[in-house]
Amino acid sequence: MQILSTGLDVDLFLKTIQGKTLALVPTMGALHDGHLALVRHAQMLADAVIVTIFVNPLQFGPAEDFDRYPRTLHQDLSALRPLGIAAVYAPEALDMYPDGVPLTRIHNPIMGSVLCGAHRLGHFDGVLTVVMKLYQRFRPHVMVFGEKDYQQYLMIHTMMRDLDVPAHIASLPTQRAKDGLALSSRNAYLTQDQRAIAPHLYQTLRQLKDALILNPNDVKSLLDHGCQRLHQEGFEKVEYLEALTLKDLSPWQGPQTPGRLFVAAHLGGVRLIDNIAI
Repeated sequence: MQILSTGLDVDLFLKTIQGKTLALVPTMGALHDGHLALVRHAQMLADAVIVTIFVNPLQFGPAEDFDRYPRTLHQDLSALRPLGIAAVYAPEALDMYPDGVPLTRIHNPIMGSVLCGAHRLGHFDGVLTVVMKLYQRFRPHVMVFGEKDYQQYLMIHTMMRDLDVPAHIASLPTQRAKDGLALSSRNAYLTQDQRAIAPHLYQTLRQLKDALILNPNDVKSLLDHGCQRLHQEGFEKVEYLEALTLKDLSPWQGPQTPGRLFVAAHLGGVRLIDNIAI
């Protein structure tokens, strides 16, 4: 497993895998079993797999946890070595953005204005920009993303289609703990008591899904009831709880339209997100 940190490293690495198909798994490190599942899925899709580890400053707002975000490169490399991947790309910020903050960013004004985009202004501009830069550096045949960040996956898929980028954008269903909590690097911030409350996020989504299928014309009151339940279970703030279509993240119109439930809620200052198909 090669460790790459500069553009020159990348150029030399790509020469060693000429003629092979390449899968890219972008991450911000602090790897857990969900990330490793993405890597294993990528290995089924291509001859060689590269994992990127880069805490992208462009996708953090001024009041967010960029400085606090866990950086565990040594542990991450130890977790990846047994998988037999081709390389890890772990650049410094100046290697990704030589001029500091880039003047050009990619923006989706429709899908990026709802859910996390409405509460984390500029977040998805940073996500889309760094994903496109990673694509341009490696030109992978496939890029693999997890469905826990389903809005992110949809926006990346849309960006690649709209800009005629030939890479296949693959997804893997959300990986969960035995009690249903979606695996996330931020789960490490939870205390023991908060960790016991956190699975109610997924439980609430499942109950809402069943209720919406039975009562598709009662969306608003059911979502309001779901918010109330989360507060009762101990979540201090429900940032959003919405039922949206998959086409463009507009409001869900009923069972005839593919949709998804999305939630973001705060527990002890930790922001947790989840989603399930309707």
